[in-house]
Amino acid sequence: MIGYASQRWAAILWLLLALFVLRVAGQLAVAYFDVAWLPPMEEWYSGLIPYRPLLAAQIIIIGVYAKVCVDFQRGAGFFVTARPVFGRGVLISGYVYFVGMVFRYMVRMAMLPDERWLGGCIPIVFHWVLASFIIVFGHYHRSHIHMEGTP
Repeated sequence: MIGYASQRWAAILWLLLALFVLRVAGQLAVAYFDVAWLPPMEEWYSGLIPYRPLLAAQIIIIGVYAKVCVDFQRGAGFFVTARPVFGRGVLISGYVYFVGMVFRYMVRMAMLPDERWLGGCIPIVFHWVLASFIIVFGHYHRSHIHMEGTP
């Protein structure tokens, strides 16, 4: 059983999920409850996707990531069964996603110099969080071979 080993990975994945949940909750609070002590909506939201479909997508992401975390916490389930070949594809996707968001940050800073260094960065930073989750998940799959009965 890989329960013990998966616990270490679970802690990292839960932390990344918690950060994303806080981001979604913060944006939701600003959008629907006018919470004044948080940054205004334009800081949370790039406007590329209308907010309601974006929120729905964020809730789906939270659900999928939570299932991944639960499987890792239990040390069993679909998402914790190591698949090294699958892990390679996941890793590549995660790194491409992360680098893409680094590029997005650089373009934003070049196009909007008055907002350097942190203006409008909440969406970008949390894309880094999502990409990091994918990278950690991919590393697990790439580096672990599940063998029945082994700790």
